[in-house]
Amino acid sequence: MNIINPVFGFLNDQLLKMKWLWELVRLLVEKGFGLSIEERLGGSVHFFIYDTIKIFILLSVLIFAISYIQSYFPPEKTKKILGGIKGIKGRILGALLGTVTPFCSCSSIPIFIGFTSAGLPLGVTFSFLISSPMVDLASFLLLVSFFGAKIAAAYVVMGLVLAVIGGTLIDKLNMEKYIEGYVLAAQDVDLEPEELTRKERISFAKGQVSDITHRVWLYILLGVGIGAVIHNWIPQAVIEKIIGGNNPFAVLLATAIGIPIYADIFGTIPIAEALVAKGVGIGTVLSFMMGVTTLSLPSMIMLSQVIKPKLLTIFISIVTVGIIIIGYAFNAFSYIIM
Repeated sequence: MNIINPVFGFLNDQLLKMKWLWELVRLLVEKGFGLSIEERLGGSVHFFIYDTIKIFILLSVLIFAISYIQSYFPPEKTKKILGGIKGIKGRILGALLGTVTPFCSCSSIPIFIGFTSAGLPLGVTFSFLISSPMVDLASFLLLVSFFGAKIAAAYVVMGLVLAVIGGTLIDKLNMEKYIEGYVLAAQDVDLEPEELTRKERISFAKGQVSDITHRVWLYILLGVGIGAVIHNWIPQAVIEKIIGGNNPFAVLLATAIGIPIYADIFGTIPIAEALVAKGVGIGTVLSFMMGVTTLSLPSMIMLSQVIKPKLLTIFISIVTVGIIIIGYAFNAFSYIIM
């Protein structure tokens, strides 16, 4: 243990937190731009450059690795695996499947349609729909690099619990009649999954990195920019007054603020980092992140074309209540995981 802990600490600091990059950017800002990172402008420039480069490096490496693994589980194979499993096991598998699909909420909906049209139980498909944008392996490692392993693990566990409970409630309510007819009428063609060569898997993984980066780069830049402003320009007293620990409605406000925003978790992490630095409760911050990633307005508009208003309302209500409960629970027991 005396050897393992220092080695793990070194790897965490240099590979995930990238302290070497932090120092290089500091030298660039101070020596190259002539700005002090202790001042507002210099601190903002350092925050923006460091977080942007760090996120894109981690994003590219993690998405490549996850996509390479994902190439062994094409939709046809996944449908066969999930199709034979019913009940709580199926919903747990649906939620876990969401963790290996690096999609934002809008990108998850076509997969949801495919699973639903294939005849998978509604509870399984909704467990996937909740967990896919909220929790994935790449976001877990990013959360580790920003907030540490305990918070990252707690976030993932709570996200999976919410996905399973949400899918279970929807399954018990027998809401199949509230799926749009064209989804249920879609014919599912069972094709034998094509076996890919190693070269094809690498090509697929590269394509996923390019595609996902192309879709999220703007939101990452916006998120880092907002984080830099919060971190260096908005007084801590203002942040604490609005969503600080002394405001009993902080979690409610953070969730409500997050829902209209469209971004994935990669764009919200820099904002979350800045809010935590300003003393905002970790539960409040995570509620904001969950609201953004799972219930963004554009994705709800897309989903309204797939399911009828009653089911959409129930889905939003279940997820919103779950996010709020998780937020308050995190704030109440933050001393355990911090």
